[in-house]
Order: sequence, then C-alpha cells, then structure tokens
Amino acid sequence: MAVHPVAVTDADFEQEIEQHDGLAMVDFWAAWCGPCQIIAPSVEQLAGEYEGKLKVAKLDVDTNQQTAMRFGVRSIPSVLFFKGGKHVDTVVGAVPKAYLVDKVEQHLG
Repeated sequence: MAVHPVAVTDADFEQEIEQHDGLAMVDFWAAWCGPCQIIAPSVEQLAGEYEGKLKVAKLDVDTNQQTAMRFGVRSIPSVLFFKGGKHVDTVVGAVPKAYLVDKVEQHLG
C-alpha cells in the first residue's frame, strides 16, 4: 500500500507536527500554485521512501493561514522541517527532489 502525506490543518498542526518525536516535513502549498504542483510528486514519493523515519504532511495555506503566518511562510511552495517538534529548516520554491532528499538525510543524520 502506498504511503501518502498526511493533510494537516491549523486545528491539528500542533498535535500532528509539534508533538511528533521524530523528523517531520511539511509542504505548505495551495491548489492554484503552479510550482506547488511541480514538487507535489517528490513530496509524495518521499512519504513512501522514508516511511517510519519521516512524517510527511501537507498544509493548504488558503484554508490554514494561521499556521502559515506563525512560521512566516510568505511564498509557496515552502517545505518546513521539524525535528522533535521544533522548526529546524525551510526550503522555498520548486526544488528538485534530490535537494529535498539531501535535507531529509541531513536532519536524519
């Protein structure tokens, strides 16, 4: 069975991400955002490839503006990394999958 990113919202972000012990990667995106659609497949693939090691989530900034503002997300896509519930890194823009893999490995290491 394929593993997919979990959708998080303003309401459950703290529970799903900030109370998560390990490494979490959150894709801040919106349906109308072209570059967001470009990195979406990479985000999907990482959810499967790092199953059990990395929690992958997506947050729609249109419907969850509170969380986006809290973490200073000004442009999307923005991929934020959380380790033990703390925001440790941000990648902005439609970056290649290999770049995201490097970041994941760096924070898992």
